[in-house]
Amino acid sequence: MRHLGVLAHSTGGAALSFLSFCEEGHRRTGHNVHPDVSLDYIAFGYSLEAWDAGDHATVRRTLETSAARLAKADADFFICPDNTAHMALEVPGPDLPLPGLHIAEVVADQAQSQGYTRVGVLGTRFTMDSDLYPRMLAQRGISAVLPDREDRDLVDRVIFTELVNGVTSEASEADYLRIIGRLAATGCDAVALVCTEIPLLITAKNSPLPVLDSTRLLALAAYDVAVGEKPMPSWRGGPL
Repeated sequence: MRHLGVLAHSTGGAALSFLSFCEEGHRRTGHNVHPDVSLDYIAFGYSLEAWDAGDHATVRRTLETSAARLAKADADFFICPDNTAHMALEVPGPDLPLPGLHIAEVVADQAQSQGYTRVGVLGTRFTMDSDLYPRMLAQRGISAVLPDREDRDLVDRVIFTELVNGVTSEASEADYLRIIGRLAATGCDAVALVCTEIPLLITAKNSPLPVLDSTRLLALAAYDVAVGEKPMPSWRGGPL
């Protein structure tokens, strides 16, 4: 089995991906066993100034530090359970010291395999304002649909004032469900939860649209790689 490294960049998403990976071991084997996993986390608060300035190169250097520490811990490959962080990981630069799965590829592949053609995208303002998911989905013939500006601001505000701090509220859940309902009304056949903290609030059980849960999809893809059911990734940062 292969040793997974979790390159964390946000608290809730990293915790949920770690939990999902470990629980998948029990689900598949019936025992409390799973491939080895290590986690490294430099608190994302240290990078917020760089994010606000659009300085992705500085964020990449922080993530490179975590990747190097995971390599020293003998991890074979990594996942980064933070969608926004992939914008920094895609910045051109030296190869990361170990290969990793790209979260947007995992989500887009799942959307394609399930036959979705028009996917709503919910994430941080950084992710929603970028071409990350429109690009990945378009490569598979899928349209990406964003909420309007007011709803995008609300989604982002809830992420940074509540979800990253482990706070959930009925009011924010209702707001998110209303936004997803609006996406459904435009013809979306699924919604991609591409902030890894959103699944703390929205799940397949309460969403009016089928969900693409980036956190759990990435963890399950990592498990497949770790047990040899899928090949090792080759991406080491930089543009895909």
